[in-house]
Amino acid sequence: MIDLNSFLKTLPQTPGVYQMLGADGQTLYVGKARDLKKRVSSYFRANVPDAKTQLLVKLIQDITITVTETETEALLLESNLIKQLKPRYNILLRDDKSYPYIFVTTQNTYPRMDLIRGRMSKVGQCFGPYPNATAARASLRLLQKTFLLRQCRDSFFQSRSRPCLQYQIKRCSAPCVGLIDAEQYQQDVQSAVLFLQGEDAEVMKDLAVKMDRAALQQDYELAAHYRDQIAGMRTVQAKQYITGPSGNVDVIVALTVHGISCVELLSVRQGHLLGSRSYFPKISATDDNNAILMAFIGQHYLAQQEGHTIPKHIIVNLKLQEQSLLEAGLASKAKHKVRIQQKVRGDRLQWLQLANKNAEASLIQRLQNESTLADRYQALQDDLGLPSQLTRIECFDVSHTQGEATVASCVVFGAMGALKSDYRRFNISDVTKGDDYAALQQALLRRYTRVKMNEGILPDLIVIDGGKGQLNIAKQALEEMQLTDIPLISMGKGPARKSGTEIIWQATPEGSYKKEVSVQGRHLLEAIRDEAHRFAIMAHRKKRNDARTNSELETIPGLGPIRRRTLLRHFGGWQEVKAASIKMLATVPGISQALAQRIYESLHPQD
Repeated sequence: MIDLNSFLKTLPQTPGVYQMLGADGQTLYVGKARDLKKRVSSYFRANVPDAKTQLLVKLIQDITITVTETETEALLLESNLIKQLKPRYNILLRDDKSYPYIFVTTQNTYPRMDLIRGRMSKVGQCFGPYPNATAARASLRLLQKTFLLRQCRDSFFQSRSRPCLQYQIKRCSAPCVGLIDAEQYQQDVQSAVLFLQGEDAEVMKDLAVKMDRAALQQDYELAAHYRDQIAGMRTVQAKQYITGPSGNVDVIVALTVHGISCVELLSVRQGHLLGSRSYFPKISATDDNNAILMAFIGQHYLAQQEGHTIPKHIIVNLKLQEQSLLEAGLASKAKHKVRIQQKVRGDRLQWLQLANKNAEASLIQRLQNESTLADRYQALQDDLGLPSQLTRIECFDVSHTQGEATVASCVVFGAMGALKSDYRRFNISDVTKGDDYAALQQALLRRYTRVKMNEGILPDLIVIDGGKGQLNIAKQALEEMQLTDIPLISMGKGPARKSGTEIIWQATPEGSYKKEVSVQGRHLLEAIRDEAHRFAIMAHRKKRNDARTNSELETIPGLGPIRRRTLLRHFGGWQEVKAASIKMLATVPGISQALAQRIYESLHPQD
């Protein structure tokens, strides 16, 4: 335990970041300060009004600090630490996915257009970010249809001897087999790039001139090609919900209703509205919309690896308390000036109003879903006659292929839905192949032995995917661990083997009995059972594929672990390696012609 008085006396009066640590050394809270001594000391006053802070202070066992040169540096460090450590008492942005971009290569004679996430590993131009993959793919499909640019990988492109399906459905001009010359292809690439940069009018004007010129030269096929491109661009424009002045703008709105907060991010790139995305950060009852917006902007932009994702203008729905500091931090990260605005007009006011409407709609939908979920929990509790409220349900399933690569899954649902961080999978060993009973028993014993050793939380209900036999095995396993007070049910396929006809069994001290469950309770059980089934199959397939891949490649002389890894990374997976020709295998670094021959012969013994 930290000697608080001595520690506070030695704190410097400089900018920096502090971390509050719990008994196990886990970070509870990360904060920044202009004056570390004043800020940290404020937590330990006698009259702290905030209940969240009071609870945090009770759990603090240690405090670490990092001194910075400026408050801006402290803001950047704080954002990175929150994203990395995910402290439980900070406002957390739970969606950690990188944003999609449309990427155009520039090092090829025939550049390709693709969708990427995260850092760029190749030379090229990046356009975005798009709010979600759906919006990015929709734009990519329309651009591909309009400009007929290739999306295939270089290895696929170089191995073609005839046009692929993309050419046949008019999604590519087939540069791989020379059906379009390099100069014409480069013109199409340039038109697509200009369009992505917001130069719509210029591109369509240029295409119209080319179309007229081709028509005058009686090259009607080329004129029709330009006509189709202009029509395609009109379609892409129509898909852009709103078009305004060129430029990159993000509109961010924070709203809170009944303790649920929604942050709506609306992305505008080159004057085109690309779409919006809703976030539901984890907050406490004392967090206001100002603090939520500050936390969101910090984690969304300042903890990103790429500074180019930060636009020059960010529009928000309220005045931020530390707006000047935030602007300085964003400018430092982005390498250009960033302005945060609240009072806007014209097109930007329309975008702000649209973001606000989307946030309100998302909150209504979220509240309805949570209300529906709460009703289903209550219905299931009443159906099973349980004395206490259901707050945690765990469901088990077993998956294998004729006894191969047996895996058991455990999924966890709480009052707010799936708790994916608590999911567990168990690689089953030392049981007879295909013995689902033994596999289930092993999974239950391993799961709840750990829980009894304080490595988890006991559930309010255990659900087994299976019939009466699986239920009795689960009951025996729980009795062995003296956990007979946990309600236990199973959900097996009915005679019709269709959704809605399942038979539900409930275990009691006297035996196992069929149980009638209401529609709401059944819907909840079906959702949990299906998630357990999905998670089990996913784990089983990965284990099976890894085993098959390793076993076949490990038997090839001269193919060690480094070369196996290089081979799989080069082609992107096991199936691609198996489909590769000897010539393609020999292009992999470290794979000689002789080794490529051995690999091919080992994987195709019938040839």
